[in-house]
Amino acid sequence: METDKATVKYEYNPGTRKLFKQKAILGSVPLYTILLFYFIIIAYPLFWMIINSFKTTEEIFSNSWALPQSWLVSNYVHAWNTGISGYFFNSALVTVSTCLGTVFLSALGAYGLTRFNFKGKNLLLIFCMGGMMLSPQVSLVPLYKLIQVLGIHDTYLALILPYIAYRIPITILLIRAAFLEVPKELEESAFLDGCNTWSVFTKIFIPLNLPILLTGVVLTAYFTWNEFMFALIFIDSEALKTIPAGLMQFRDALQTNWGVLLAGLMISATPIIILFLFMQKYFIRGLASGSVKG
Repeated sequence: METDKATVKYEYNPGTRKLFKQKAILGSVPLYTILLFYFIIIAYPLFWMIINSFKTTEEIFSNSWALPQSWLVSNYVHAWNTGISGYFFNSALVTVSTCLGTVFLSALGAYGLTRFNFKGKNLLLIFCMGGMMLSPQVSLVPLYKLIQVLGIHDTYLALILPYIAYRIPITILLIRAAFLEVPKELEESAFLDGCNTWSVFTKIFIPLNLPILLTGVVLTAYFTWNEFMFALIFIDSEALKTIPAGLMQFRDALQTNWGVLLAGLMISATPIIILFLFMQKYFIRGLASGSVKG
């Protein structure tokens, strides 16, 4: 017994702990090296775009890798006043509407798939999974004709409704995986306390699964803000164009003033970057939610 105590004491002495810590640090060096290399690959193009957005076109072509000789904040003012402000408002309106519609409808669908038993439930789930396999390019022609028949061509709805339709399948599956982890006993207790189905959904499932809902918001916002094909084809009016489609016209209007164009690109990229920075904690928790069940 004394020998065992001595052995345990030897195993956990400060020298052994220090040795284990050094081994752990050395073992993590390759991982951090890969992550640092990956960060440089991702961050350097963004850094290049930032420094060139403060230059003149001549300075960009003469030395695009150097810092600006004089930081031209006027590029951002020119880009905003030339048309980016209108495109920015359109993108914000479409993105917010799409995120709210997608997450709300997906949460309702996920709640129904996890808490109700009905005929065709598994078939409906397979149908949702099949929606993830449908490429937007494949359905472009019939979708364009459908939008014309509905009379919503060249309106905000021409973008919002297709965006919601294409984001619902993946969002339903994400939220469904999180809803499966909610104990049924909690739901039964709520019913015994007099709550109805809607109260259980809004007061229990929504607050408990806020991280996965915010994850759906981030993924939907990233897709909607950067979507180009639908925004270019379904919208004809210059006043309704979003940033990706608007920047295409923006370049011609400026006669390829690359400094101002890069400033416009920075303005368009900033909201998504800020959104992810503020939501990254919930984003990571949301992706981890439902990783065991589902």
